[in-house]
Formats: sequence, C-alpha cells, structure tokens
Amino acid sequence: MPHLLHLDSSADPRTSASREVTAAFVRGWQDRGAEFTVASRDLQADPPPHLPDAALHWTPRLRTPEEVVDPAAEAQQHVYLDELLAADVLLVGAPMYNWSLPSTLKAWLDHVHVLGATVPFGDYEARPLAGRHAVIVSSRGASYDAGGEQASWDHTVPPLELVLGRSFGMTVSVITLQLTLADRVPAMADLRERAAAEADAARSFAEELAERIVP
Repeated sequence: MPHLLHLDSSADPRTSASREVTAAFVRGWQDRGAEFTVASRDLQADPPPHLPDAALHWTPRLRTPEEVVDPAAEAQQHVYLDELLAADVLLVGAPMYNWSLPSTLKAWLDHVHVLGATVPFGDYEARPLAGRHAVIVSSRGASYDAGGEQASWDHTVPPLELVLGRSFGMTVSVITLQLTLADRVPAMADLRERAAAEADAARSFAEELAERIVP
C-alpha cells in the first residue's frame, strides 16, 4: 500500500501556516483511498534528541572498534530510520526559524543521514530512498523571492534539498508560503492580501500534488 511519512516541526500547534499546508497534503493523500496510509510524527510534541554520539553518523559495520554506542540511542535512531525507509513519500513541514531549520528537524535529519545505510559510502553503493518523493512545505514570515534582496538568506529549503535530494537521491518538490507575519506586523499591513493569496495557493497546490503524486 502507498505509504506517507508526515513530519511537522512548527513550534506552533494552533496557528501554524506550515501545519495547515501539510494537513492539506494529507487530506489529498487520504482522499485517494483507504490504501493510502499515513504515519505522522510531530517533531515539536515529541522532539528527537540531539545526536548523542558521532558514531551514529555511521552504520555499525563502518564504526571503529573504539566507537561503542549506547544501545538505547541506537534503538531510537532505528525508530526514525525504520519510519523513513517504510515510506513511499516523505512530507516535511519546515518553517523558517531565524533563516534556518527548526532544531528538532535538524536533529531528525542527523539521525537518518547515516553513512553506509541511507547514504552510499565506500563499497556500499545502495541508495534505498533514491527515486522516492519528498515534499517540503516551508513557511516564512517575510519574502524571499528569487532575485530579491533576501533570496540568499534562505537556509531552510537548501539544506533539505541537499540532504533529501542530492544525498538520499529523492525527488524533491517544494511548496513555500511567504509573508506569514503580515497579519501580526503593522508595517506589513499592505502585504496581507498577498500573504492570504499565497497561503490559499499553497494549500490548494499541496492537496492537488498529493492527489497526483506517483508513489
């Protein structure tokens, strides 16, 4: 059965813009039929620990004899790995926080980017996630349009594209919605109509993409 892994990392469980868009994607996915299953992980409600041991960057057979990993930490890493490897499609809610990733999402990435397991290394050439789809939903308070003054300030989507696309070999789609602070910041009042339009478009596109993406 086609299976979706849905991650949210927004610190706001009530009014999060990125959560609204990931929820729209999940609706579109589930509308395709009961066989389109979903596993959801809220990285804010249940945050992954920071990687406790550098040896966890490596699959066990590539560790040195001196690298002895805490079994509980390794078991937790395998929970994240097993969820990811079981998914045909990955959906990541990734709001921009201080121009970068939420720390919970970065911690999750550190657990699943494992040399010799999810990433080729040495004589291990397999890419178990290659060709699978990853959908990134990134909300941001201001505008980071391509060619604009702040375009290069986006350190949220590019790292995800590097890890999921270049390293894992996944096919990455990106949905962004900007100006999410327009309703809160008086100086952005003239941008509120555009912000609302972007949010509506992002939700609609997410649902439409979920309905047509080929697992």
